[in-house]
Amino acid sequence: MNWIILIIAGLFETGFATCLGKAQETSGKESTYWWIGFFLCLFTSMFLMFKAISGQDGLPIGTAYAVWTGIGAVGGVIVGIFIFKEPATFWRLFFVFTLIASIVGLKAVSH
Repeated sequence: MNWIILIIAGLFETGFATCLGKAQETSGKESTYWWIGFFLCLFTSMFLMFKAISGQDGLPIGTAYAVWTGIGAVGGVIVGIFIFKEPATFWRLFFVFTLIASIVGLKAVSH
């Protein structure tokens, strides 16, 4: 269950990075809504991360943090490509896939 919570926390990390980018692109009321989304996603992500590492059955902090930030990084790249129209070059995608492989590897060797 903690792994599922951690994955959801990573998705919310992608959400707060996306909201931050959109808040900087917009102005007025729209920017305010994106800032509110940023803080909601930030709080939710950190709270879920805390839940995943807490307690007797909590995940190891080193592995959990690497997976959490890795999900956020991969999600940020995907959002950047599809929403912010950033380039999807071969090398960029290559390193995203190596990051995904590293995240899966960390989960595989964690107890």
